[in-house]
Amino acid sequence: MGKFFGTDGFRGEANVDLTVMDAFKVGRFLGWYYGRKHPGKRCRIVIGKDTRRSSYMFEDGLSAGITASGADVYLMHVTTTPSVSYIARVDEFDCGVMISASHNPYYDNGIKVINGNGEKLDDETIEKIEEYLEGKIGEIPYAKRADIGRTVDYAAGRNRYIGYLISIARKSFKDKHVALDCANGSASAIAKPVFDALGAHTHVLANEPNGTNINDGCGSTHVERLQQFVISEGCDLGFAYDGDADRCLAVDEKGNLINGDQIMYICGKYMKEKGELNDDVIVATVMSNLGFFKALEREGMKYEKTKVGDRFVYENMAANGYSLGGEQSGHIIFAKNATTGDGILTSLKLMDVVLEKKSSLSKLAEECPMYPQCLKNVRVSDKKTAVENEAVQAAVKAVEEKLGDSGRILLRESGTEPLIRVMVEAQSHEECEARVDEVIDVMKKEGLVTC
Repeated sequence: MGKFFGTDGFRGEANVDLTVMDAFKVGRFLGWYYGRKHPGKRCRIVIGKDTRRSSYMFEDGLSAGITASGADVYLMHVTTTPSVSYIARVDEFDCGVMISASHNPYYDNGIKVINGNGEKLDDETIEKIEEYLEGKIGEIPYAKRADIGRTVDYAAGRNRYIGYLISIARKSFKDKHVALDCANGSASAIAKPVFDALGAHTHVLANEPNGTNINDGCGSTHVERLQQFVISEGCDLGFAYDGDADRCLAVDEKGNLINGDQIMYICGKYMKEKGELNDDVIVATVMSNLGFFKALEREGMKYEKTKVGDRFVYENMAANGYSLGGEQSGHIIFAKNATTGDGILTSLKLMDVVLEKKSSLSKLAEECPMYPQCLKNVRVSDKKTAVENEAVQAAVKAVEEKLGDSGRILLRESGTEPLIRVMVEAQSHEECEARVDEVIDVMKKEGLVTC
């Protein structure tokens, strides 16, 4: 990844790391770049945003830049990342832009660019955007007179996406009590209408965004409230989305968290039985739980591992024709229906399995027990130096030898922050934490940790 764009777009604190002028410049480049690809045809770019206060500012900045370069902007307003991906693809836009920092706090924001096929942008185009932001590309000409672009209200695109989601469900949700935690984010505009239309008794939490409460003690990064609600209200299950609703975690009727690995196992096993799991393969990342991989092997399913990021999962799926993949965090991709992680779609797919199997979610999930896992983030001055440090590498090797076949350790760089993530899976939480701390202690002794 480059100086500005990480694994999931250009992200940082609004008007500190990512300014409104950055948004204007990104818009200027996109309008010019895609406008040149089809001479004589007006370039069309669709924009969606989450509920952060700064999203409105960035929407205006992007729109001004795009129209100043001669392209037209179509505004879906508050909507989800996967809805922008879907509309960019089916309505043949040149590209799409989602304004969101996903699960980050409200004061952060981000710009995610999606190509006309509904996919995350390729590295070559990202490099060109970064070159323009750094002043390495000459000034882009302003459009004049009738060539200046315009802004179009496109809330109809969001409604079309809602209709698409409703069409995917195979069964009625009648008599099912379902709790939805919308994270005071993008799902607030979409999730409840979908579940209501499918007949569910829908109970909604964190569905009143005010610009500063997105992900605040709610959503997929804070599922405790949803767990308590499902138990107290006697719900059949619950779903928690993140700020832009491209990920989903579930809660069973007993209040247990069902993570992305378990969701992939449940859906993958069902798809295999229906002959819908291509080559019986699920694509996961190196962060998926050891228990998940062992459960797949037991059921005769295979897996492939990628780097962390649903973009890398999708690239593997697209290259090999696989139908299911995702991350433990809840980014799940169903290739038949989407080109990116889609939280609401994931919840519909899981509902289908629960209804078809006439089973509780807890019963389905118990087939895929998770190994105890400990993950700690360490802030460092230089990620590459920290990972390649000889003493750190020796500590990792020593932990691997202690764990043997009963666990594993993973050391990786964050794609968006100056962090090293140290993760251990073992037979007990105590052992996990002890092994993680062994490596972190070495990093501290080596002077690699900043705070």
